[in-house]
Amino acid sequence: MPGTKIDGLLVSSEVRELVKKAASELKAQGISPCLATVLVGDNPASATYVKNKQKACSEIGIATKDHKLSSDVTQAELNSLIDTLNRDSEVHGILVQLPLPPQCDEFETTSRISPLKDVDGLTPHNAGLLSMKKALLKACTPSGIMELFDHYNIELAGKNIVVINRSNLVGKPLLHLLLEKNATVTMCHSKTKDLERICKNADIIITGVGDRAKFTLTPQMIRESAIVIDVATSRLNGKLVGDCDFDGIIQKASFASPVPGGVGPMTIAMLLKNTVTAASMSKIGRI
Repeated sequence: MPGTKIDGLLVSSEVRELVKKAASELKAQGISPCLATVLVGDNPASATYVKNKQKACSEIGIATKDHKLSSDVTQAELNSLIDTLNRDSEVHGILVQLPLPPQCDEFETTSRISPLKDVDGLTPHNAGLLSMKKALLKACTPSGIMELFDHYNIELAGKNIVVINRSNLVGKPLLHLLLEKNATVTMCHSKTKDLERICKNADIIITGVGDRAKFTLTPQMIRESAIVIDVATSRLNGKLVGDCDFDGIIQKASFASPVPGGVGPMTIAMLLKNTVTAASMSKIGRI
């Protein structure tokens, strides 16, 4: 029997409804949640991502402030804009779309954002709080994955979980969230040896390589009834795909997430949730 397809569109719609209600309640208290987006350059994919995030905000009652900077913007100019947004009491969340052009340093840029407005959960402050189980603003994709586990009542305590990603956006924050749930986590990457053997011993595999020309998670790499979460996005023959051969994986896995329609919608839903959380924190001025 095929496994259960994890429906990120369904779960994200439920999260959005809750966030929409919370945003409405804040407005009744005189607080209008607002997300400021910063897009540097004219990368078409980045522009589309920002547009989709702004549209999602509009649909649930979050205001947006759009800032577009030229591709030759200096680090000083970008820092100045972030400082202005940090001081703007009408702005509750700041999202700088990555990647940035080479003259702008990603760490310096994200570190500049106030932790109170860090809706991506990327500042050193919030990353540190996450490692200590104290973060309120958490990285969106890892938080979205945890929501999927909760929705499908997937128990994590004591499970052997393999994460094929070690990025600041996904792998590292996900490690801390999984450890909070008492999972045993193995983090794999490009230098990992004997990846197939490690995967075959896993109860749950979360993969986020994002290059199908170099890596595909095949049914032969997973154990019977394993759970597979596909975080990756890439193009294969003009089609949006993840790391997995989904049609094959779902025949062997107990649960598996597709691409598109799996983790992707959850990432945006958690961004909306973080923005409303940041707006609510603005009442008390603390994180």
